[in-house]
Parts: sequence; structure tokens; C-alpha cells
Amino acid sequence: MSLELLDRVRRQLAAQSRPGGRDSATAEIVRALRASGAAPPDQDSLLRLTASLSGDLIGAGPLQPLLDDPAVTDVVVNGTGGVWADRGDGLRPTEVRLGRADAVRSLACRLAAAAGRRLDAGSPYADVRLPDGTRFHAVLPPIAATGPYLSFRTHRSKAFTLTQLVEADTLTADMADLLLRIVEARLPFLVTGGTGSGKTTLLASLLSTAARTERIVIVEDAAELALDHPHALTLESRPANVEGAGAVDLAALVRQALRMRPDRIVVGECRGAEVVELLGALNTGHEGGAGTLHCNTAADVPARLEALALPHGLPRAGLHAQLVAALRVVVHLRRTGTGRQAAEIAVIETGPAGLAVTTAWTRHGPGESAGILERLLRERTA
Repeated sequence: MSLELLDRVRRQLAAQSRPGGRDSATAEIVRALRASGAAPPDQDSLLRLTASLSGDLIGAGPLQPLLDDPAVTDVVVNGTGGVWADRGDGLRPTEVRLGRADAVRSLACRLAAAAGRRLDAGSPYADVRLPDGTRFHAVLPPIAATGPYLSFRTHRSKAFTLTQLVEADTLTADMADLLLRIVEARLPFLVTGGTGSGKTTLLASLLSTAARTERIVIVEDAAELALDHPHALTLESRPANVEGAGAVDLAALVRQALRMRPDRIVVGECRGAEVVELLGALNTGHEGGAGTLHCNTAADVPARLEALALPHGLPRAGLHAQLVAALRVVVHLRRTGTGRQAAEIAVIETGPAGLAVTTAWTRHGPGESAGILERLLRERTA
């Protein structure tokens, strides 16, 4: 498709009323083509050209088919070096080509602008949520040496069921049963793992099994948790505007969540001061809370939480006391050559050397702290 045609249609669209959605935008493109004299004479050709222009003008361009693929979780663009997609088995190169660096930059700037964010030489990076829920991040040159670099995390509109996760080999049947008991008993838990290991997917699936009478308040940087639950509310953080004002961080949102009569408070991803607020909330009667945490292994959770909490005024002894009192279960995920899998369900406990994380269950069956987890479950359901 020629850049000249794209420019002609863009100019005509700018002269017309602004599209209100994908369907109305498609009608606007048809009118723009006809008004600019570029409309093909036959209906089939017009429909094909309109669909192609729609992707370039209101979607993610040539990337849109990848983002629409239900098997794709991530799409990344390495400048002019190619487009890669993750379908659960790691990033793999695709046949999609975006053309020159200025075409990639134009796409990035358009997507950021559609989400209300500035992306230019003065503000060379942006992290936004697109209208369909896709998480979009972009970095422009000169920050991106050979960029622009684009990253997309697709949004699933409905959570997987635990049965589907067992069929996908993310969970074993025994692990799924145990996790269901943990949710029913309202034991607070963390889902940990590396980037793209499926933390958000598993957390959404688990919370979707909570009682329908419970009110779940979710705090996230970008709304990604798609719960199949009738009473789930999401609070989303907000960055500062171009004047540097108006920022609302996760810690502030956790405090607001406490005032919303929650049965469960959930932090989509613990990464800073919100850890202190979350632990405080879990120690004030808000049982069943949950969150995700980037971590290499379950055993690294105490050290990782210390690194997040200590700079925000919570001393090591206080952190340990709150952890043991309120957050006892860790579900750790890993990526394998065949997909994402739950590696272990672990328990945080105190020992002679301080906090320790011991294995309660693995894919092969019960571990050394299985009895401790059973005791915690019995205490909650007694």
C-alpha cells in the first residue's frame, strides 16, 4: 500500500468527523476513499482496501493480525530488525514486516496518541493500554539505539478455567485442586515467576473461582487481570501529565481500595511501596488477598520483598513479622520448552536463620512442608 494513498485518506479523515469506534471508523474510511477519489469501482476491491487501510489507520497496522490471534501473548518489534511473537513457547520470528524506521515510529506515535500519551523526541518512551486492553510500550531513538522498539502484551477478555490450565499442562490436577482449596480457605498468596511465565493468567483464573458474594478490588499499573467474576473492580494507576502533575501510584490506590469495603485486595504486580500497603491491609482482616511478584525462584521471595519494602520505611524485622502473619503461600511459575508451568506451591515460615520458603507441593506430589499447608487450610476452614 502506498504512503501517498495513506496520506490522502488521513487528510480526508481529518476533514471528516472523528471515528467513535472500529465500525464507525470503517464507514469513515469508505467515505474518505470516495471523497479523495481513491475508491475502487467494485465493491469487493473497496472492502479489501478498506480492511487494509483500517489496520494501518486505526489498528496496529500489519501487527493487528498477530494481536488478534488468540494464541499470541506478546509481540515485539526490534526496530527494522524484524517482528517476533510469543505463542506460549517463547519469542519466535514472524514474516511480518513494518518497513523503514520512520514507518515504525509513525505507528508507535499513533498508538500512543490514541491512548492519550505523548511520544516524541521530548518524551521518547511510553507505556499505555490500548482501547482493546493490549499493553503497549515503545522506546524511540536515540534512547533506542537501533529502534524504535515496540512491545505488545495482548489482553485476554476472559480468564481461563482451572480445567483449561490443567489441559494446557500449566497445572497438574492435584495442584489445581490444592489451589482451589487455598482460594476457598481465603489464604493470602503470591504468584511468582519471571517475565511472561503466566503469573497474571494464573492469578485471574484462581480469583475467578472466589465466591460470587465476595467483592474483589484489584489495583494495577495497567488493567490486565480479566476475572470471570461478577464483583471484581479495578483501580488503575496514572502517570504524571506533561506538567509533571496528577500521578496516582499503586500505594495510593491500595489505600483507596481499603475504603471500598473489599473482601479481597489484589495487587496486580508488587514492585515498590505498595508492598508495604498490601501487607498492612492483609494484617487488618482483609483475608484472601493476592498479587504477583517477579522472582527467579520461590525461595527468593523474602529477599525480593525486602528489596522492595526496606527503601519505603518498613524494617526487616517488621517485614518478616507481617509476612508470617499475613502472607504464607507462594505459587511459583516457570517457562519451559513446551510452555508455562506451575513449578511448586510453597509456604513461608520462620526458622532458626529467619524466614524460609519450603516446598509444599510440586508437579510430582507433596513436598516437605505439605503438612504445614494442610494445617493452615484446616485452621481456615474450621
